[in-house]
Amino acid sequence: MPDHKLLVMKQQNKAGIVQKTFPPQSLTQILKVVSSKIELLESQILRDVQTDIPLLNNVAEHILSSGGKRLRPALVLLGGEMFGGIDERVMQAAQVIEYLHTATLLHDDVVDGAETRRARQAACSVWGNEVSVLSGDYLLAMAFHRLTKLRHPEVLELMSETTTRMARGELLQLTRSYKTADEDDYFEIIINKTACLFATAIKTGSLLAGASRESADLMYDYGMAIGISFQIVDDALDYSDEKKTGKPVGGDLQERKITLPLSHLLKQANVRDRKRLDLILSQAIIEKP
Repeated sequence: MPDHKLLVMKQQNKAGIVQKTFPPQSLTQILKVVSSKIELLESQILRDVQTDIPLLNNVAEHILSSGGKRLRPALVLLGGEMFGGIDERVMQAAQVIEYLHTATLLHDDVVDGAETRRARQAACSVWGNEVSVLSGDYLLAMAFHRLTKLRHPEVLELMSETTTRMARGELLQLTRSYKTADEDDYFEIIINKTACLFATAIKTGSLLAGASRESADLMYDYGMAIGISFQIVDDALDYSDEKKTGKPVGGDLQERKITLPLSHLLKQANVRDRKRLDLILSQAIIEKP
C-alpha cells in the first residue's frame, strides 16, 4: 500500500481513540511557541556558514537571506519544545536541517534551469551551475559534519536515510512521465522529495529532547502530514493568480512536472480534451494565458 494511504489509515485509527477534541490551529499559530528561538536561529544560520572562501560566503548569504519561511528548522524546535525543551543540541539540529534544505534548493535550481528563487535571481543564474552545485555540496557536507557532533546515532541514521530519500524523489520526478503517472506516483514523489524532511525535522527535535521512540514516531507521522499538505498547496499555487500569491505561476506546467492538479485534470478529461492537453504539453514552450 502506498505510504500516503498508510498515513491516512494511521490518522484514522488514532482518531478513533481520541477522547478530547481541540479547535483547529494554523501552523503559524502552533509555531508561535518557538518564535523567539527562530529569531535567534536566524542570526546563527548566517553567522555559522561563513568560511574563508568569499565566493561561497556570497552564495550562501544570497540564498539564506532570501526570505525563506524556516519551516523545517522551526519543526525541529517544536519537537524539542514538546519533549523537555530546546537546548544547544536542538538548536544545532535546526541549523543542520536548514543547511540541508538550502543545499537541495541550490541543486534543484540547477536541475530545473531556474532563473528565480524567492523573487530573487537563482544562484545558478548569478554565479553559474558549477558554483551552485559545489556550494550545495559544501552545505550538505557541513550539515553532516555538524550532525556527527550531536553524538546521537539514531538522529544521524535518520538524517542519512532522509537525504537518500530526497535524492530518490528527485530521480523519480525526472524519470516518470505525466502521461502515465497517477496519483500514487505523485504522492511517492512528494513524500520522498519533500515531506520526509518535514517528518525528520520534528522527529529529530523530539529525539534530542528525550522523547520515547513511540512518541518520536508519532511526531514523524505528524511532520509527514505537514510536508504532504505543504507540497499539495505549493503545487496548487502554480495554477493560481501570481498577483494574489506573489509566486510565479506555470513553472511546474512548463517543466511537465507531475503535480496533483495536472494528475486530476488528465484523469478527468474526456478523449477530446486529453488530446488537446497532450498537444499543449508537447509544445517546446507553453504560453501563459
